[in-house]
Amino acid sequence: MIAFLTSSPGGSYLEGGVRKPCRLSEENGFLDRLSAVWPEKAHCLLICAEPDNSAENDGMRRNFLVSLPMSGLSLSSFALCDSRSADALPSLLAESDVVILSGGHTLTQNRFFRRLGLKDLIRSFDGVLIGISGGSMNSAKVVYAQPEWEGDFEDPSYDRFPDGLGLTDIMILPHYQLLKDQVLEGKRLIEDVALPDSMGRTFYALPDGSYVQLKDGKSEIVGEAYVIHDGSIRRL
Repeated sequence: MIAFLTSSPGGSYLEGGVRKPCRLSEENGFLDRLSAVWPEKAHCLLICAEPDNSAENDGMRRNFLVSLPMSGLSLSSFALCDSRSADALPSLLAESDVVILSGGHTLTQNRFFRRLGLKDLIRSFDGVLIGISGGSMNSAKVVYAQPEWEGDFEDPSYDRFPDGLGLTDIMILPHYQLLKDQVLEGKRLIEDVALPDSMGRTFYALPDGSYVQLKDGKSEIVGEAYVIHDGSIRRL
């Protein structure tokens, strides 16, 4: 497997509150590297973060159906896995050359991945994997699922460090360019949440355009990144 764990791969933008397709990001050589390993006429599978949000999931699929060919990446098919097709995942995965783990609420996606048994199923996948935001976070052996929604801090069942897919030891914190100034329920997500949570742990904060590439058992962080460890942060 070759994996690209991104903060955001591009491929869409907001205009008037509507998400529209565009080319994938070319920052830090992302599209060039992806194009170099992209199978001709690929069979793609999008595994969603919020399994019951069918309207949003269908919208993501429609965008990819435009943005991937627009980026010079050819397609034969593009399947989607959410609540409607969860039982078919083993066969969908067996037919796929490319798997995309979507962005969304990280812990919700983590629970869906467990329901799917994806951790075991993904071991036999030998194609190209693209993680987007929460999908990249959930690729780790142990995930740092930082609170994202109103109510996450108070939810007694909210687990900030669940088990992930085990593809890497790197705990990714995406969208750093936004996160560094973001406040949720009066808490600064870096200073008041991530730094205390990093005691005895290491997180890698990636702004959009940066990514981790996994290949041949090695991990490479490409682009700007910040290491959060033992309550401090520094640029890598």
